[in-house]
Amino acid sequence: MIKIGVVGAAGRMGALIARGVVESEDLVLTGALEVTGHPMVGRDVGDVIARLPLGVTICTDMAEAFADCEVIIDFSSPMATIEHLTFAAAGGQAMVIGTTGFSDKQRVTLFEIGAGVPVVISPNMSIGVNVMFKAVAMLTRLLGEDYDVEIVEAHHRLKKDAPSGTAKALALSVARARGVNLDEHARYERNGIIGERPLGEIGIQTVRAGDIVGDHTVYFAGGGERIEITHRAHSRENFARGALRAARWIKGKTPGMYSMLDVLGLSDEDR
Repeated sequence: MIKIGVVGAAGRMGALIARGVVESEDLVLTGALEVTGHPMVGRDVGDVIARLPLGVTICTDMAEAFADCEVIIDFSSPMATIEHLTFAAAGGQAMVIGTTGFSDKQRVTLFEIGAGVPVVISPNMSIGVNVMFKAVAMLTRLLGEDYDVEIVEAHHRLKKDAPSGTAKALALSVARARGVNLDEHARYERNGIIGERPLGEIGIQTVRAGDIVGDHTVYFAGGGERIEITHRAHSRENFARGALRAARWIKGKTPGMYSMLDVLGLSDEDR
């Protein structure tokens, strides 16, 4: 049995992950963390996921929550995730990170800290989305620059970062397949008299509305035709399943930063 700790165990994603751990045959929930002031702090995790008491109390202290964990799963916020990874690195615990919205500086810090322990980090834990990363890179190489690439993502009104980490990763797949620097070719919005579309531009557009779980479409538009690849998340359960798959995979791995492509056994050339 792999001992799992969950960050944000009383939140939307955390509760799904906790439920998945409890319902699995090879994982056991041994720790649950929440922010100070959350109404479920001090309660049993079973109260959150509508089960009998599990003997795991929701805590605000990392040392108390994760003392007995082998893998910590974290879908929280950039600053909090860096704190959690610092704790995990000190104790030699593996981590699965699904947090998005890191700045370039935070990402550098994250990778520096994570170099000493096994970590899976991905902007999207969905198996389908990670296959999409590969398909987008392949199409980019096959179609060439004669096809304009536009990425449109849509999420619920409560999502804090934009564009989504998944949209950024899709854009990065395109840039790497073309052998260019994304920062020099990305276009995140258009307004006013913008002129003709520059050759090689990679468009990334954002929609925030209602309770959309997560939609991502990549358009390859050429003369007289276009190809569209779309992934729609119908619920957050697929993200939770992917996170648990990553937790199973990361235990016992050599320290370092891995992606879901590694978990799924796909080549890392397009990361």
